[in-house]
Parts: sequence; structure tokens; C-alpha cells
Amino acid sequence: MSDLLQQPVFDVFIYALITAVATGFGALPFFFFKNLTRNWLGISNAIASGLMIAASFGLIYEGINHDPWFTFYGIIIGLLFIIGSEKLLNKYDDRFSIKNIDQVDSTKMLLIVGIMTVHSFTEGVSVGVSFSGGLDLGLFITTAIAVHNIPEGLAISLVLIPRGTSPLKAAWWSIFSSLPQPLMAVPAFLFVEIFRTYLPMGLGFAAGAMIWMVFAELVPDAMEESDTSTVATTITISIALMIIFQVLIE
Repeated sequence: MSDLLQQPVFDVFIYALITAVATGFGALPFFFFKNLTRNWLGISNAIASGLMIAASFGLIYEGINHDPWFTFYGIIIGLLFIIGSEKLLNKYDDRFSIKNIDQVDSTKMLLIVGIMTVHSFTEGVSVGVSFSGGLDLGLFITTAIAVHNIPEGLAISLVLIPRGTSPLKAAWWSIFSSLPQPLMAVPAFLFVEIFRTYLPMGLGFAAGAMIWMVFAELVPDAMEESDTSTVATTITISIALMIIFQVLIE
């Protein structure tokens, strides 16, 4: 067993697993704030929209630095994938209902968790590829992604909790959405050149899906519960804060 613990592959898996667990911390504020109002549903959708927009363009920027065309292809594929997924869920929405939550909100919750799960595949690849450049680089990238995962967990919680999910379950779904990270980190570490080549497409894919989700689902929902000025202001501030956060952790 001691020999296993010394293997770099096992270390990569553990570090990537830590980044997944960090996503659950995004739900922590909701353990202290109860009795959310309908107006808060609109504001929470706006905050989640801002966080996801900023994260999406961060992914696109990173992808373009590697390969602009692969990033572009990824965005288009991600767009087509999420549109198809929504049509499929709407067609069989009676089979995807969640206890005590209406079917429309159940579909949105499944979409947001699904999108963030897809996004986690690219983060797992990033962790694995970074460790191929040495332990110091791997630890730096892992730490940055772990910290970055906290607002992503917050974005998931902002969508789930106002719609009836408990903070504990929201934390679990946040962690669940990041489980692809340890699963993808190991193969990316072992087959670094292959994964590095297609990483921009994965980044674009996640960005395209998230951007669609924001403007097709979250912003319209926010507008139903809050006035236009509040929604626009909240989204703008959320984007600004997320950009500052991303700069600080780099």
C-alpha cells in the first residue's frame, strides 16, 4: 500500500479529488440564511448568471490561447449539445421530476448540474496536464482550480436552493458536478499530449453550454421575479467580482 501512495498517479487523483470537494463549500452561506423570498430567487438567478458568464469567457480566453479554432468548434458543439439536452428533458420531463419541486424547476436543476459536470471534465484535464509539467506547477493549478470551484459551487447552490433543495443536498450536488475532475485528471496525466491537444475544444464546449443556459433560462427567470434594473445591476456586479477573483487566483 505504501508503494501505491508513492505513485504519482495516485497523488494526481487525490489532488483532483480535493478540487472536487472544494466545490461543496459554495453552499456554506445557505446554512446560515433561511426563508428565502421570491425576490431572492430573481437575485440569485442574476448572481448565478454573472458568475457563469464570467467563468464562460474565462474558459474561452484560455482556450483561444491554446487553439482558437478548436475553441470555436467546442462552443458550437456545446451549444448544440445543451439545446438537444433541453429538448430531451422537456420531452420526458415527467420522468425527471424531483420530490417537492415542480417539473419546470426540476429540468432547470438537471440542466445546471449537467452543464457544470461537463465543465468539470475540462478542469480535470487541466489538473492532469499541469502535473505533467512538474509537482510545483501541478500544485499551483490544483490550488487555483480548487479555489475557483467555490464560486462555481455557489452558482449551483444559487440555482438549486431557492427552488427547494436543502443546503446539504446543494453541497452534495456541487461536489457531484466536480467528480469528473479526479476521473479525468489521471488519464490526462498519463496521456498528456492527446488531452492537451483537445483541451481547447472542451473549454469551448463548457463555455458554449453555460452561456446558453444563462440567457435561455436563468436571465428570463430572474426577470420574472425582480425588476430589470436590479437584475442588470446584479449581473454586472457579479461579473466584475468574478473577474477580480479570477485575476487574484492566477
